[in-house]
Amino acid sequence: MSQAAAPLQQANCPLCQSLGGDLVYRNSRFRVIDALDADYPGFLRLVWNDHVREFSQLQRDDRLLCMDAVAHLEQFVLNTFKADKANLATLGNVVPHLHWHVIPRFVDDKHFPAPVWAAAKPGVGLVPKQQAILDTRSTWLPALRADLVRAFGT
Repeated sequence: MSQAAAPLQQANCPLCQSLGGDLVYRNSRFRVIDALDADYPGFLRLVWNDHVREFSQLQRDDRLLCMDAVAHLEQFVLNTFKADKANLATLGNVVPHLHWHVIPRFVDDKHFPAPVWAAAKPGVGLVPKQQAILDTRSTWLPALRADLVRAFGT
């Protein structure tokens, strides 16, 4: 697909029909959204613009671009939020449109060390590190946007 072509879309796909969250960055190949997860501030998603179900369906250059962007987001989460761990996942079981979850994790968060989709530990809410991320959202979102433009263009 050329840079100017419209993304391939599927009518019944929620990620083809909507952004999927608060748009942080978009170029012709992918977009980055803030998942707006109250329990996990800083939970980002990289959504491929074309409707493809599997990572392996991308051409080699697109796979490399996609993984470079995911690694870039992982470093942002680790460096900016001082996360203890970054979780990366591409599931697509519920929404079969290629997207990557990039989730800052903290040893004292309500699910650690289990995945964020597991049952929460009883009595654990938003931890101070997560609240700090939420409190500085107006600062880190523009910084991430500018960082992605520098790294991947517009």
